[in-house]
Amino acid sequence: MKIVDLRGKIFTESKELENLIKRSEMEVEQFEGSVKQILKDVKEKGDQAVIHYTKKFDGVELSPEEFEVPFSQIEEAYEKLDEETRWALEVAYERVRKFHEAQVENSFFIEEEGMILGQKVIPMERAGLYVPGGKAAYPSTVIMNAVPAIVAGVKEIIICSPNPNRYTLAAAYICGIEKVYRIGGAQAIGAMAYGTETIKKVDKIVGPGNIFVALAKKNVYGHVDIDSIAGPSEILVIADQNADPEWVAADLLSQAEHDELAAAILVTTSKELAEKVKDILYNRFLVNFSRESIARKSLENYGHAFVVDDLDTAAKVSNHIAPEHLEIMTENPFNLLNKIKHAGAIFLGKYSTEPLGDYVLGPNHVLPTGRAARFSSPLGVYDFIKRSSVIYVTEEGFNRVEKYARKIAEAEGLEAHKLGVEIRLSK
Repeated sequence: MKIVDLRGKIFTESKELENLIKRSEMEVEQFEGSVKQILKDVKEKGDQAVIHYTKKFDGVELSPEEFEVPFSQIEEAYEKLDEETRWALEVAYERVRKFHEAQVENSFFIEEEGMILGQKVIPMERAGLYVPGGKAAYPSTVIMNAVPAIVAGVKEIIICSPNPNRYTLAAAYICGIEKVYRIGGAQAIGAMAYGTETIKKVDKIVGPGNIFVALAKKNVYGHVDIDSIAGPSEILVIADQNADPEWVAADLLSQAEHDELAAAILVTTSKELAEKVKDILYNRFLVNFSRESIARKSLENYGHAFVVDDLDTAAKVSNHIAPEHLEIMTENPFNLLNKIKHAGAIFLGKYSTEPLGDYVLGPNHVLPTGRAARFSSPLGVYDFIKRSSVIYVTEEGFNRVEKYARKIAEAEGLEAHKLGVEIRLSK
């Protein structure tokens, strides 16, 4: 973990800062061709392509009849959970659902003389959730991706997950999801996007995955909608001299343990704090840490502590990075809130640790990464709805606006547009 002193300097000229930002640029060329071929095969050959690539990449031989996890197995996974884990997942589900219910949009109508204009809010019909099956179990991913769709009113929700574990299945049961398919990778994305003999096409695909999953989602966009093309996780902590270095170090480590490419960033007004945090990470927390190899690589490559002149500059550095997770561990965290322009989720105060947000607080943990917080938002109910304009015009309303439409049609040189209006004047 590097300590970079930016005091008295122009932070945008920092090479270390720019290297952090470039970390999110995926080197996709070496994988793009393979992903496109997998998707092409799934589109043309359906189940047989899914079988082929599941055997090739996961070493698992499945028949189409074995794609779907029997519901009895999903139910059994829930029933065999220990009581405390089951209660924790159910509390998480209820809290996440309650939060997302506040996001529900309503249809509306505006009445004018001779017109009724409005917007109809319609949920998507089918959604597909991708749940990784790799380095860890992700029941929280099921809850965070499923609940917005459920609240939006999506009628059919399926899960694709390579070799789903019992926690994933139990979370599916809690969410009321009955169809879980034990397939993963780009072939699973293709199956959900195009449909096969066994798996029905969905309208939207959400959920994280490796580079193959991310590129597959990118390539099927347009056939279906997607949530985002997610990159490695990241956290930025703004801290002043009063912050507890142990708490800061623990929160940085909570993201470093995710992935070797995860970024753990401290921006502080105190060089002494930065040095304490680094010492605690390396000489205490990483010692005998179960995910020490992953976290150490993350910290060595993408762990930084930037020392700045003041908290205003700290906020500017944070906005420049546009982090997925932002923690503000200062004496008066709300004083900085209005200065934050770009962040996926903002955690205010020393007790608002990011892991709480991952699991039980309520706001969604599916967040924009790789500076995408500059233009995108957390996953929400709004991602699973469509809006249709509703237009009703009487003769009176037509007469109020027809001359303006004809004039604009003339300006654009669109003769038939003008005709569509004029022909109604003659009746």
